[in-house]
Amino acid sequence: MSKVYYKTEEEIEQVRESANVLSQLLVEIAKEVKPGITTLSLDKLAFDFIQDHGGTPAFLNYHGFPYSLCISVNDQIVHGFPSDYVLKEGDIVSVDGGVTLNGFISDSAYTFGVGEISAEAQQLLDVTKASLYKGIEQAVVGKRVGDISYAVQEHVAPYNYGVVRELVGHGVGFHLHEKPEVPNYGKRGVGPKLEQGLVICIEPMINAGKAGVKFWEDGWTVSTIDGKLSAHFEQMVSIQKGKPDVLLNFEAIEKVLDKK
Repeated sequence: MSKVYYKTEEEIEQVRESANVLSQLLVEIAKEVKPGITTLSLDKLAFDFIQDHGGTPAFLNYHGFPYSLCISVNDQIVHGFPSDYVLKEGDIVSVDGGVTLNGFISDSAYTFGVGEISAEAQQLLDVTKASLYKGIEQAVVGKRVGDISYAVQEHVAPYNYGVVRELVGHGVGFHLHEKPEVPNYGKRGVGPKLEQGLVICIEPMINAGKAGVKFWEDGWTVSTIDGKLSAHFEQMVSIQKGKPDVLLNFEAIEKVLDKK
């Protein structure tokens, strides 16, 4: 969408309700991610869960996308198709989902390790998620999009990871993708102003190797150009004065993962 949409407090609460359903779904996904299950079974879980909670999958049929979740394994960055692929020990899998509830849309992603993963893969996940939180810290009234972008990039830089440039975060709430775009690289003090009533998705997509990407013939899947791993974490933030208002919390997901 080419327009910036600002939300009232009441509308933000409606977006939060949608995000709550999505948060609960990601908790259920966290319970199921393990060696031996197919990514298609996760997609079916998502479709049923969202319907059972009064919503519809925001991704399903979006510009023709044929699934409820984007599930991207290992070197896939984003927009992977659920399939008969069986998750195996050591894989990492990004699960990106969206919910439409009462006309309001949420969008979030989390990258899970499958069973025991390598130290290199764990570091990639940890650094990518930490860069997301660095970006979120900048998501307050008076800052600019470039402050978020720079914070993500600066945190990742010491690890010599590739920061994906072709895909970016975005506004969300009334539509799945709204203005402004929120890149994961940039300069402080530049870009659109962050104003109250804006709801954005911040979503670092970080590659273990080169930043370059490869677009698949399916028209959706994007993978790393060198076959190395990629991680993706996405959070929704309502822009407020003084402190970011994170609409979807990862804590419940991590409690499940800690028990595994």
